[in-house]
Amino acid sequence: MTIKVLTDSCCDLPLDYMKRNCNHVELVGMPIHIDDMDFLDDLGEKTDLGAFYDKIRTGSMASTSQISPLVFEEIFIKNHLDSKETIYIGLSSGLSGTMNNALLAKNMVMEKYPDAKIHIPDIVSASIGQGVLVMHAISMIQKGKASDDIMNWIEENKFNTQHWFAVDNLEYLKNGGRISPAVAKIGTLLNIKPILTVDYEGKLKLYQNIRGRKKSIKFLASKLDQHLNSDATGKVLIGHGNCVNEAHTLKSMISDKVDEKDIVISNLAHTIATHVGPDMLAIAFVGGKREE
Repeated sequence: MTIKVLTDSCCDLPLDYMKRNCNHVELVGMPIHIDDMDFLDDLGEKTDLGAFYDKIRTGSMASTSQISPLVFEEIFIKNHLDSKETIYIGLSSGLSGTMNNALLAKNMVMEKYPDAKIHIPDIVSASIGQGVLVMHAISMIQKGKASDDIMNWIEENKFNTQHWFAVDNLEYLKNGGRISPAVAKIGTLLNIKPILTVDYEGKLKLYQNIRGRKKSIKFLASKLDQHLNSDATGKVLIGHGNCVNEAHTLKSMISDKVDEKDIVISNLAHTIATHVGPDMLAIAFVGGKREE
């Protein structure tokens, strides 16, 4: 029985990476609504990601919905009938009910097909942090590792997955209820750039406020210096909200610490962009334990 990794569009992995590894990974898209249009986030394969960013930059409000249990059920059954184990590496349960929907679907499938192999770890990660774990899992599959090995590795390393996000525009955090309108207004006046991370419950956490964009980018680089273990393996992901030049600036700051071939730059897809807005810059990697 072969192994198939299933992930959702919150993984923010590059589309070309997903296509190159389509034998090992499958994407399920989060539903997106903007203006009068509804679609599934496909990492920009058929939807114009640049046009989406243009819309939210000019004031359009986007929203996301959970992936339904029926969607997961269909995928799980298909994989089982194709003699494939499924490992769903999805958005943290601390940020969405989608994980619970996947668990509901697993229970429905197991009633019909008791021998189905479906694994659903709560990775307590999101966005490119989720993407890093997907890439590790795919690498392990390519090396011939069993599903138990992959699941054990995820459990041992999920709290070693580092996420650091530098948000450029406070308006989107305000709209999502992450900060109050008063804090957003004052922060904008003072040119505050919040740094977010993901805590032990898999929830977004305001870590620190930085004044100015250049300082916030340097802060991201410093967190790699602080938390990347000397024996760490795997990729370092740099995610950007349609600001590729700044992503390359961050890459140049860490290129003396990480082999260039191990640094992956990815444009954040529709789902995460909806909640953090354009111009967010982020870095993720597997390193030491998360900060409390």
